[in-house]
Amino acid sequence: MNHSDGLSLTEDDDGNPLALREVPAGRITLRDARTNGRREVDLRPFAIGATTVTRAQWQAVHRPGPVTDPAATNHDSRVPAHQQTWFEAVTWCNAASTTQGIGAAYTIEGREVHWDVSSTGYRLPTEAEWEHACRAGTIGPRYGELPRIAWTAANRVSGVQPVASKEPNAFGLFDMIGNLWEWCWDYADTARYADYRSLRGAGWADPHYSARASVRRGSAPDARIEDVGLRVVRGAAGPEGSDLGQGWSAAADARRAAMAGPLPMGWTPLRGLKP
Repeated sequence: MNHSDGLSLTEDDDGNPLALREVPAGRITLRDARTNGRREVDLRPFAIGATTVTRAQWQAVHRPGPVTDPAATNHDSRVPAHQQTWFEAVTWCNAASTTQGIGAAYTIEGREVHWDVSSTGYRLPTEAEWEHACRAGTIGPRYGELPRIAWTAANRVSGVQPVASKEPNAFGLFDMIGNLWEWCWDYADTARYADYRSLRGAGWADPHYSARASVRRGSAPDARIEDVGLRVVRGAAGPEGSDLGQGWSAAADARRAAMAGPLPMGWTPLRGLKP
């Protein structure tokens, strides 16, 4: 698979390190403090953006970008696109695939989004892919010393910073921790948070305890949040027709949403999911 096709999407005109990086197969242990859950996921190889999608990359597909993006007035090609909703992120992924003549990964019908796991088009990472890529073989809370790898509250910056301004991890990936939270494909918890989608990575104003490889956050797919962006993946996650791939399972989402019995106050199950 060629992951370097299309200069405007994978590397900017100044040669900044924005190309996709190959991530080897491996096993990741995912933990969820909210459910006290733990599971092992075996991953096949995939490719992931060396950085979050920049404003220049976003505009190469969608011109202009969302008018609410403060980066609209900043012409630095290394400023990341941010404040995109989850729905806008998956729509952009499809458009990026179409721009390069690649089959789209998603079928989008209103608020319903189906992922063809056999597609090699641009898409959002699963949480398992994201954490495996972030850790890059490390087992601690971070892949390096926080001041060297991440923009966080400790830096006392007032907003998002240009990508690749800190040290990368062993896979050559920048800003996996800090600067922006990143949308993932997975639901946050279909029993508790309805259609909220998962976010990983921490933002530029987050404290050190949020800036860890295992920390999860979720938000509504139509929410527009200042410290949220996206990082793209390419690579088939499973066979055609499957609803299982790279740590994600449609059946598991449906089972979780169909919890029987009294629910804790405030829980909002996402009923009607089909495995």
